[in-house]
Amino acid sequence: MTTATTTVGVIGLGSMGLGVAKTLCRAGFETWGFDVRDASVLELEQAGGHGASSPADLGRKVDVAIVLVATADQVRTVLFGEAGAAGTMHEGAVVIASATVPASAAIETGFQLSEHRILMIDGPVSGGVVGAESGNLSLMASGPDEAFVAAQSVLDAIASKVYRLGTAHGVGSTVKTINQLLAGVHIAASAEAMALGIRAGVDPKTLFEVISNSAGSSWMFNNRVPHILDGDYAPKSAVDIFVKDLGIVLETGKGLTFPLPLTATAHQQFLAASAGGLGRQDDSAVIKVFQKLTGIELPPEKDAS
Repeated sequence: MTTATTTVGVIGLGSMGLGVAKTLCRAGFETWGFDVRDASVLELEQAGGHGASSPADLGRKVDVAIVLVATADQVRTVLFGEAGAAGTMHEGAVVIASATVPASAAIETGFQLSEHRILMIDGPVSGGVVGAESGNLSLMASGPDEAFVAAQSVLDAIASKVYRLGTAHGVGSTVKTINQLLAGVHIAASAEAMALGIRAGVDPKTLFEVISNSAGSSWMFNNRVPHILDGDYAPKSAVDIFVKDLGIVLETGKGLTFPLPLTATAHQQFLAASAGGLGRQDDSAVIKVFQKLTGIELPPEKDAS
């Protein structure tokens, strides 16, 4: 463990944010966290971090704040709301905005923070819970050079790859939008393929083994199909996340007058899963749409209790 002088805060201690916060603790940073769920804050405290009573409380304690909430509205609330962090962070502090949001929202957030003389890195992440917990995230990042200089030690701790995409806010979020297009389509396609194989009578474990070593495989196939085989739908990334993220992709395409037929189809599959009561389950639960439609027998589920 190193001794780090930069004080860091994480706003949003979900599966990703909590993993990032614990990684920072292990790296020797004084780490503060805020979440509306007391249990998440307690877990951070047990890992050596500190709980903040509000985003504003966190803001006055840190040099760098990582925002890992779910939506653009939540970003606005935790930064600029009545108890927002932007009102208490010191001049020259850095916000690493890592929520998946439309590029337009990232640009607006950067502008508002600049009015508080706070720097921002538009830095959505990829790598999942495993990457967050191991410090091996990929950061799709854009923003002023001085923000990267000030936050370099933090970036080194949480990410194995930091893609510098320019100085303008919005570029990082645009690249993340494209990543989510591919991720969502791959998950939906993986679920469809496995459902078809099961309906045709192929043993699902054998099917997974063959496809994962064949040209039709993908990172998402290899990562998500084991959730289906294990009957484990505890959310690593929930169905409703892809309802949101693919919605961002479609709105981006609409703004550019750009057709996105595969994204639209995948979005409908996630919407169908959410409408069927599966929104808070793991995104691999999109396969249950086919279970409802065709009656296929999926591997038995683990006891959620």
